[in-house]
Amino acid sequence: MRRSQRWWVILVIFTAALTLTLSNCTPQTATTSSGSANAGSGTNTLVFGAVGDPVTLESGNATDAYSGYVQQQLYDRLLDFEPGTTTLIPALATDWSVSDDRLRWTFKLREGVKFHDGTDFNAEAVRANVNRWWNPDDPLGFREAGKTYEIWPQLFGGFKGSDESLLQDLRVVDDYTVEFILKQPFAAFPAAIASGYFGFSSPAAIRQAGADYGLPSVGAVGTGPYKFVEWRNGDRVVLTNNPDYWQADLPKTDELIFRTIKESSSRLAELRTGSIDFAESFSPEQLSEINRDTNLEERRRPSFNVGYLALNPSYEPLSKKEVRHAIAMSINKQALVDAFWSGLAVTDPHFTPPSMKAYQDQSLRDYEYNPDRAKQLLAEAGYPDGFDLELWYSPITGTVFPTPKPIAEAWAADLAAVGIRVSLNTKDWAAYLADRNKAPGYQAFMLAWGGDYGDPDNFYYPHFGPGSTADIGNWKNDRVFQLLDEARSEEDETRRAQMYAEVDRILHDEAVRLPMVHSEPLLVQRTNLTGWTPSPLGNESFATIEKS
Repeated sequence: MRRSQRWWVILVIFTAALTLTLSNCTPQTATTSSGSANAGSGTNTLVFGAVGDPVTLESGNATDAYSGYVQQQLYDRLLDFEPGTTTLIPALATDWSVSDDRLRWTFKLREGVKFHDGTDFNAEAVRANVNRWWNPDDPLGFREAGKTYEIWPQLFGGFKGSDESLLQDLRVVDDYTVEFILKQPFAAFPAAIASGYFGFSSPAAIRQAGADYGLPSVGAVGTGPYKFVEWRNGDRVVLTNNPDYWQADLPKTDELIFRTIKESSSRLAELRTGSIDFAESFSPEQLSEINRDTNLEERRRPSFNVGYLALNPSYEPLSKKEVRHAIAMSINKQALVDAFWSGLAVTDPHFTPPSMKAYQDQSLRDYEYNPDRAKQLLAEAGYPDGFDLELWYSPITGTVFPTPKPIAEAWAADLAAVGIRVSLNTKDWAAYLADRNKAPGYQAFMLAWGGDYGDPDNFYYPHFGPGSTADIGNWKNDRVFQLLDEARSEEDETRRAQMYAEVDRILHDEAVRLPMVHSEPLLVQRTNLTGWTPSPLGNESFATIEKS
């Protein structure tokens, strides 16, 4: 396959600039980090280098990874996942079961757990939290302040009162038993409610803080291993040990600090000096430098994600399927993955990650990279001279897109080769996420998704199900909606696999979210750290990590 010369030049320039930056930061021979293993922080303080600031510390109201990292330390959920896996284990609930008709899920709650403010965790606290996420009229939701809880309808169909709402009722049976009543069976419900969004906050703290709950001025109050101390936006979030944590002998450190360090070269430099202990989101080009330092250790998060290019069909050129197919044929996905991910990613035609191949149509073939055919499709659709397109790219490096701007520039160069004139745009991360859902939304944009639980439902429903497509002009495909709902109810795994394979085929043809990459995110820690088990689900508790 021939490469687009435009983006190949972009890559050469980018690689040269990265090499110059790294050479200015560190020696290029075999090295050992300067300073002692504990430089910059004592053994009782753990410092994590994060790419971006949290959007909010309010559980149920954030979908970004940077909020998720901090929330994992502040909150517990009804259920958790075995470290490094997607296997469910007890957490704030010690036992769970479903009725014979599979519509009533019962959770037995752990007794004796306290929120950080000393109030009790119990069934009423569960009801208060779930109601604020689910019920648009709940006064603790403070929706008049702009809170949206967008993840709730993405996972559970809709809010209370809507025809699409999976949840019909939440009942308090006794002080330590709750029941969720569903509209239809949903086999993955325990895993969905266990996903990282739904940590439990102190209702008393929410009432006291009002609409400011979760903001830097207030923080958050959960039951988790660490308690909130302060949040200096653009700099750091500081947490302290919860001495009353219900899990014995955790957490292992007295203090946990999240430092916002946007540039990967800066994160690596601070790791080398020991001023931070571990960090996320490194470029594959940095791998050789990491491995040369005897005080650093590479870690890889198991691949369980998708990076995609969204095409909003509410815009006139993109409303035509032929145009979307032309865009899919214009971008040399394999060459891009080879160039920008250097062996730490794959590309394929599926929106779900490779680990879910049992639910994919394995006969499906990706769109051929064929600029000539793309031009022909554009002409047949009425755009022989191409058209103008606004493409938005992520403002920060992430675990899936390690170099967002150069990657977007490469996309733009490939599209320009078939006559699509791209203008690139970005904005502050929080605004980038929020504004994509404001009508009419972006024309085209880059985004990534990391799985929340080990079921294809978690990739499909939040992107293609009812209530989940506001960012692509409320796109709708009735057959996809039907299949997703039926698959949630189906007990036979063979039949479920057939349903999801059909969804796979339909979405490939619809081409509204083009899967570009499934990455294996690169993480780094200092060698004096033990107990860190990266989760395939995107973030994890740091309570088990120790420093020596």
